[in-house]
Amino acid sequence: MKNYLFGNWKMNMNGAEIDRFFKDLSSGFPEKSETVMAIFPPFVYLERAVKLAKSMGVADKLSIGVQNVHEADKGAYTGEISVKMALDCGAEYSLIGHSERRHVFGESEERIAAKVNACCSRGLKTVLCVGETLEERDRGVTWETIERQLKSGLSGDKIPSDSIVVAYEPVWAIGTGRSASPEDAQEVCGAIRKWLSGRFPGATIPILYGGSVKPDNSESLFSMTDIDGGLVGGASLDPGSFLNMVR
Repeated sequence: MKNYLFGNWKMNMNGAEIDRFFKDLSSGFPEKSETVMAIFPPFVYLERAVKLAKSMGVADKLSIGVQNVHEADKGAYTGEISVKMALDCGAEYSLIGHSERRHVFGESEERIAAKVNACCSRGLKTVLCVGETLEERDRGVTWETIERQLKSGLSGDKIPSDSIVVAYEPVWAIGTGRSASPEDAQEVCGAIRKWLSGRFPGATIPILYGGSVKPDNSESLFSMTDIDGGLVGGASLDPGSFLNMVR
């Protein structure tokens, strides 16, 4: 299994900052790393990021993804973007089901499943995010919550296993400075691996951990058996921090 490092910029960075990020990134980019890397900038800068990755000579090792898509190809959906639009701008991945989409924007399991199906049917690789809230964790229903999210999000009958990445992000750890212990993260990711092996027999689907991942805790997290890398938030905004987590 390859190592993975994905950076979700959320609603951060402007054009000048992105230019500087790629300049600094390219100067320190590891030549022999086998890590699969991707950055998810705000959509308005997606094409800019794609062009910068190419011009800086890192496009063969660094993919650009989109943070969200709509499941329809076109229509009266003000403010939304389709999978086809994302692909046309050069996106290779899409985040689906991030906790901020679930809990801030109220996206339902059905909506998330529709987005996964739209991405897979149109050739956009999908990072399905799953995770429990603090209240669910305290009630002891972490696995029940994640299993429900997996069953719904991957319920389509035409989902190619090589187009899916699963990211476990405990909601209580995202942007809080708190992180699950490596052992706790491994326990959940191990259960996810077991579930995926039943859903996609014979396939090897990458499992990432996200939730206050930083250079000082990434090595211990990524060394766990069933954690193949990280989906990083704030630490991905700094090229030095991002590169420090590359294996």
